[in-house]
Amino acid sequence: MWLFFCCLWLILTTPAWAQPQPPAAGNLLTLEEAVNTALRDNRQVKNATLEVSKSEHLLAAMRTRRWPIFEVIVAENWLLTPQPNFNALGGVPGVLPMPIPITSATNLVSNRQPTAIMTGLMAQPLSQQYRIGLNISRHDVMRDITREQLRAKRQSVASEVKRLYYGILQTQSSLESTEEDIKFLRELNRLASRYLKEKTVLKSELLEAQARLAQEEQQQIVLRNQLATQKEQLNDLMGRNILTEFRVNPVPEATALENDLEGARTRALQQRPEVREAKLRIRQAEYDRWIKKSEYIPDISFIATYARTVNLSPVPENLGFAGFMMTWEPFDWGRKRHELASKTQAVAQTQNMSREMESQVLIDVDSKFRNLQASRGQLKASRAAQEAAREKLKETVDAFRNETALVKDVLEAQARLAQANSEYQKSLSGFWTAKAEFEKAMGEEK
Repeated sequence: MWLFFCCLWLILTTPAWAQPQPPAAGNLLTLEEAVNTALRDNRQVKNATLEVSKSEHLLAAMRTRRWPIFEVIVAENWLLTPQPNFNALGGVPGVLPMPIPITSATNLVSNRQPTAIMTGLMAQPLSQQYRIGLNISRHDVMRDITREQLRAKRQSVASEVKRLYYGILQTQSSLESTEEDIKFLRELNRLASRYLKEKTVLKSELLEAQARLAQEEQQQIVLRNQLATQKEQLNDLMGRNILTEFRVNPVPEATALENDLEGARTRALQQRPEVREAKLRIRQAEYDRWIKKSEYIPDISFIATYARTVNLSPVPENLGFAGFMMTWEPFDWGRKRHELASKTQAVAQTQNMSREMESQVLIDVDSKFRNLQASRGQLKASRAAQEAAREKLKETVDAFRNETALVKDVLEAQARLAQANSEYQKSLSGFWTAKAEFEKAMGEEK
């Protein structure tokens, strides 16, 4: 009988949630290490980082359009039919149209033989510099957008890591509590079987204890499978082998809460990547409109051309030109006007989206703030319920010792304490999850 009381007293004084974790395979993984590893090795974060690098290369490529354009054209031809004699003014195809004085009847090429024209062109944009500058600024904004998208991805990954980490802690605590319950129930079944032979307990009480043991053993299997799945998900989120073994470190109880809601709203509007991206989208749309408007300006370039011919007499072997070239479309039947109107409306759309995003962010901050306050209250309530259940079990054990309580009463009191322990761990995990979501709502990365 004394062993039975010892088991009950062990459950009473050392609940599973308060016991140190048993040795487990793998290294200890703290929450900070998990977040840092995920931000460094997560594949989605890496892709977002590569997207920033791509935008920087596109920006650098756009800057090169300010400089001269160089082209080299080489053409080799075989004349299929001889050209007749003529006395006229001609031109050289592929080069700037130019008069070639021919003072007497001449065969341009009298027989079939290979001819070649080599042309080099240099064009320096002049009036296009304004449009190029606008495009550079637009690409600069696009790069900033990808940076904000990277920040958003990092915040999302960090928040998900915290959620999984707290979930693992909760599952692990529930598993440890279940294992302790199983030890207790096995000992209780052994003692109840012996007491049944001594006619001090009823058979129904033994059957009830056996049923409880079977339920706890099944719950143990469910929790082990759930814990394995959560660890695989966290490993994948951290960008490492999903089979990597590790142990988690319990988090402390609640710390000081954020009470300045107005300050939280202000920080969220300043820090949330979604808000900053929406404002950048407005700038991008404005640059699109200015670029479209710049198409009314004629394209003027300074050009220099050098050409060399082979076997193309009487055309000179070396030709050189320099001058200005203008390209302009004076009549487009209103095409540019309609396109510009479309770009103007796109600016208005992005402005509306920015205001909508600010409203959604404020709603999100307020909601997460309320959830954090509620989770704090729930944590206090579950702690009080845990203390009450522990005290109730102590009283029931004393009553059983004095033969004023049954095994059923002890089982019920122990079950209530196990449930209270589970609810406390769930509330603690819920508090830290709510805190992580609130930090994400304010735009904080870690």
